[in-house]
Amino acid sequence: MRTAPTPFRSWVLAARPKTLTASLSPVLIGTGLAASFSDEPPRIGLAALALASALCIQVGTNLVNDAQDFEKGADTAERLGPTRVTQSGLLRGRQVMLGAAAFFLAAALLGIPLIVAGGVPILVIGLLSLIAGYAYTAGPFPLAYLGLGEVFVMLFFGVAAVKGMAYVLAGHGLWPWAEVAALQVGLQSSALLAVNNCRDIEGDRRVGKRTLAARFGVSFARTEIAALVAAPYLLGLVWLEAGRLWAAVLPLATLPIAVRLVRGVWTETPSRTFNRFLAQTALLQLMFCILAACGLVLR
Repeated sequence: MRTAPTPFRSWVLAARPKTLTASLSPVLIGTGLAASFSDEPPRIGLAALALASALCIQVGTNLVNDAQDFEKGADTAERLGPTRVTQSGLLRGRQVMLGAAAFFLAAALLGIPLIVAGGVPILVIGLLSLIAGYAYTAGPFPLAYLGLGEVFVMLFFGVAAVKGMAYVLAGHGLWPWAEVAALQVGLQSSALLAVNNCRDIEGDRRVGKRTLAARFGVSFARTEIAALVAAPYLLGLVWLEAGRLWAAVLPLATLPIAVRLVRGVWTETPSRTFNRFLAQTALLQLMFCILAACGLVLR
């Protein structure tokens, strides 16, 4: 008989560590951009603070999602995804929401040196990120329940995160190259969400959670995942125009993971099997961004 997780293990489950590549990837790419396109060496201490703050925001968002999905009826005993601590009774909803508040507060405190370094743009990005982290599944207009999840992820784990890193580390937005990198990262983070939503189509429909997958069906969701996985490779061609050959070439080493992922999504019926595809998507993003960042540094 399996023993119940310890309180610490329950909080680790609630944080969803396998998805945290969505916070790590923008920091990797942003640091690579600053090293490649800025005259000054990137300040690693600020990059570490940015990573810590981003991780706190994502964990806080995950905790709000855990509590609110249970409250709204989206998480039940029949859910196909990994264990959710509120639904399974490991933690109470109030505990989880207080934990989310603590992580959001930590993110704000960690962000103070980033605001000093990057100015008003970083203050605006930070405030909007905190608000959106809560509003993703809570409040009167929860973004995830309105089919706006992919937009949220693209904006905050792509554009805001990568551009924010550029402002902090280089002192300016590194236009247009930061936009290219932001799209690559944001598309891959959106793929994580799309795989999750494809797995949960039936359960989401039952409770009125109108994700894009729930609105338009499995075929649409599979096509969306394939497009989100493929697009960052196509965008990589832009690095050739920037004279960054290795940033275009090195990420191609991850193509076998991408092909295996897309093939699996298209051949398997949405089920618990998609938890494996979710892990593959996270691995793909992490490896792609490590290689792209190295490519930017190598020039």
